[in-house]
Amino acid sequence: MFEKLDIFRMSHAMAVHAGQKQAVAAQNVANADTPDYKARDVIPFAESFRNDDSVIGGLSQRATRGQHMHGAVAGQMPDPIIDRSNPEAPNGNTVSLESEMLKSLDAKRQHDRAIAIYKSSMTILRATLSRS
Repeated sequence: MFEKLDIFRMSHAMAVHAGQKQAVAAQNVANADTPDYKARDVIPFAESFRNDDSVIGGLSQRATRGQHMHGAVAGQMPDPIIDRSNPEAPNGNTVSLESEMLKSLDAKRQHDRAIAIYKSSMTILRATLSRS
């Protein structure tokens, strides 16, 4: 009964997404001076969560073994996409340090939100179990 609570899977998926978002922002900052480097971003959490059938039982195609040719492994985050919101510099680079700082801050807030959801859910679960 308690082994598949969606609220815990959702908060875990949100924390993983925030971690990936932070990693992509760090990679962009590290390549801020690399000629022809295109800034990357991850798809929004709501979209990745909606498409992840390991979390909510959706209908998207998934690989259940490594030998399968189609689908993604359950729980795997989608690949980063090219961020086209920044103008291109003369050397072809599209990384904006200000934009990456905001993305990093957004990732931190998302991770904090995921932890708050998890803690709140644990408190509610403990209160429910202690009264039985």
